[in-house]
This record gives sequence, structure tokens and C-alpha cells, in this order.
Amino acid sequence: MAAQRRSATARATRAASRRSCACRWKPANWSPPVADPEGTAPSAPLRTLIVDDEPLAVERMQVICARIEGISVIGTASDGQAALRLIEALGPDLVLLDLTMPETDGLAVARKLGGQPGAPAVIFVTAHDEFAVEAFDLDAVDYVLKPVAPDRLQRAVARVISRRGERSQPQASRWLEEFWVPHRSELVRVAATEVHRIDAERDYVRLHVGGHGAGQGAGQGAGGQSYLLLQTITSLEERLDPERFIRIHRSCILQRNHVTGLRHEGLGVWSAETADGQALRIGRTYLPAVKKMAGRG
Repeated sequence: MAAQRRSATARATRAASRRSCACRWKPANWSPPVADPEGTAPSAPLRTLIVDDEPLAVERMQVICARIEGISVIGTASDGQAALRLIEALGPDLVLLDLTMPETDGLAVARKLGGQPGAPAVIFVTAHDEFAVEAFDLDAVDYVLKPVAPDRLQRAVARVISRRGERSQPQASRWLEEFWVPHRSELVRVAATEVHRIDAERDYVRLHVGGHGAGQGAGQGAGGQSYLLLQTITSLEERLDPERFIRIHRSCILQRNHVTGLRHEGLGVWSAETADGQALRIGRTYLPAVKKMAGRG
């Protein structure tokens, strides 16, 4: 009887052990869910398109992207024209764009996208370092050199995610409604609605207010005033309401109501005619958006 009791006890112990193990078992990569203190869902990954004419480069980028949190590859293209078609069809959030490709190169693709509402963010991925200045002029988020280091691409993607978060802020708190600018020995309030032109002057911008401020330089213009503000034109553009202002050149932003017409100068060159009688050159990068504003896009 004692032997039977010991055997029964052993069986019960093994069964309990199995039940206990079954309750404690979890996959090696499992972790308990963490409550979100803000009560918000995580943001969706960036829907990403890879564009490169070298198949091995595409495969390597796919492998690297699979290791980067926050992005999801939705397609690949091997030339610029195919990339533009896929961008229109898929609407990606991010394009990883090679520079040198047959027919339509990466810079041409970025120019086509420039100024379009809802255009994806662009990270250039290339073996050529000599086009970086032009790439950033086209509002590229980053310029990553081949061979691509995963941590370097991760940092570039983080910039896109950061910019995406800034642009998702409520517009009421995002768009500038006024400027406080230094003038002589005081600060002057200038309403955004009063500014008809903004010119870049290195690390500064000049705000032209009323009258014929364009081309007058510092201080009082002919019937208008201009103010110098310590801020780059690109950073300021991100705070301006796109329904009110439009960038026409790397060094110039206009109030939409200040534009009275467009003039074709020939050879693909266009100018914007303004209410104060100016004819201002439109940069190629910004021409599609300006034409769209005029109903010709």
C-alpha cells in the first residue's frame, strides 16, 4: 500500500509539474503587453517604396528595411518612370531613392514630386556624394551614401517619423498667425495676413509688408515696410499656412493673393507677376505647385 501511495503521489506531482510548466511557458521573443499611459495607439509604419536600378541593391535595402522599426516596404521600382507610376498608384509615405538610373534619374523624380500635396518624404540612397546640395534643395529629408549602414538608415527614417509627427499637429496650433520682429529698439507685431512676400537672406528672412516692399532692401520701402527675422526660409515655410502662402523659388515665398498672373518667358522659364508690378522667377522645383495654384497643373 505504501508503494502504491508513493506511486500515486509521484504521478500527481508530475501532472502538477506539467500543468505548472504549461502555464509558465511562453515564446522566447514574448514580452508582456505594456499599457500605453497616453491611451493612444502606436503610429502606423511608414509605407515605403524602394527605387534602384540594381537588383542586388534593392535586395540589400529590403533586408535592411526589415530590421528597421517603423517602416513597411510596399513595393520596388527599377527606374524613375516606374517609380512615379507606383507613387501615384500606392501613395507611399517614404521613397528610398537612388540617384543614377536610366532615363529618369532620382533628381528628376524628386523635382516631379516637389510641391505636390501629399508627396512622400524622400531619402536619397546613392554612391555619389556630389549631388547632396541639389538633393537638399529639393527638400530631401536625408542623403545616405552606399554601402548603406543599417544604423545610418535608421537615423534617416527617424527624421521622417519626427517630421511626420510635427505635420500631424492640429493646424490651429501649427500655422503662424503673427510675427514678432525687432524694429529699431522695440518688437513689432506683424500679422501673417499683412505679409505679401518673404525673401531668404542667408540665415535670415525678410518679411515684406504692404505697398511695394519687394526689392526695397531693409527698412521703409515705397509705401511698405520690411523686417528682418532670424530664421531660415525652409524652417519658416513649414509654419506657414499652405492655403495662404506658396513658395515659388528657393529664396522666395509669396502670399497667394499677391500673385496676379504667370508669365512664360520661353525655354521652360516662368515668372510670377505680383500685385506690386514685380515679375519674379519661378524655380523649376516649385513650378508644378504654382501652376496647380493657377489651375494649370
